[in-house]
Amino acid sequence: MTHALLTGCGTALATPFTAAGELDERALRGFVDWQIDEGIDFVVPCGSTGEAATMTPAEHYRVVEITVEQARGRVPVVAGAGSNDTAKAIETSRRMQEAGATHLLHVSPMYNKPPQRGIVAHFTAIADATTLPIVVYNVPGRTGSNIEAATTLELAKHPRIIAVKEASANLPQITDCIAGKPRDFAVLSGDDELTVPILALGGDGLISVISNAVPALMTKLVRVARAGDAAAARELHLQLLPWMRAAFIESNPVPVKAALAMMGKMENVLRLPLVPLADSKVAAVRAALVTAQALR
Repeated sequence: MTHALLTGCGTALATPFTAAGELDERALRGFVDWQIDEGIDFVVPCGSTGEAATMTPAEHYRVVEITVEQARGRVPVVAGAGSNDTAKAIETSRRMQEAGATHLLHVSPMYNKPPQRGIVAHFTAIADATTLPIVVYNVPGRTGSNIEAATTLELAKHPRIIAVKEASANLPQITDCIAGKPRDFAVLSGDDELTVPILALGGDGLISVISNAVPALMTKLVRVARAGDAAAARELHLQLLPWMRAAFIESNPVPVKAALAMMGKMENVLRLPLVPLADSKVAAVRAALVTAQALR
């Protein structure tokens, strides 16, 4: 079975929690609707930005189920299902498929630090155990290990491994992925600030953090950059640059949750060990949102 190429701008969704720390289902429904109404191309629940690491399996399932319900087939739903335990990753994949996800996002195993052949074995086992298309997520800053370009291109041979979210910030490595990939495999930026150069080199899209607050502008940036309008892409990039920087002034999603609270989208509630944005950094986030026209 062939799968449609995953392209454009997707949001790595933040997960709303109530003041009591429970899943805020009403806020999540409203947030998913707003993202789609703003023109986002796909949504990615239960990734790093979504604080999946501190969710119970039942909560993880429910977040994806609600996201699917609200999407109503309008955009793909790429559900985070990663684990450094391959058996658990396979079981989570099956649960995400039951919840209605259209795609799966699988991070390279963190902490264990398998060799490259172990990374290939991990993703191959998952892809063999599901019928959903899989996006490989390379984020060495969180996992402690890098997926080399040759490994990504080896995985791209599997019919159900259809894309890579590249957040290594290693532009030569990402270029090698773009240059060597098959036509039916997408290279997606996993770093907002590197999106324009990655798309200029032939990348296919972005899974964005900052689009939590500016989905329409980030979708437009990806669209004009893919169309080859370098001047328009540069203008949008420079407008959004303060927010791209402020969104990582502390660990993601700490600044994003603060921003979304300022915008009235959800409460500024995170689960330990994450904590709310330091008071000394709130002004920088607010100023960046004003520049990005997300706040007045």
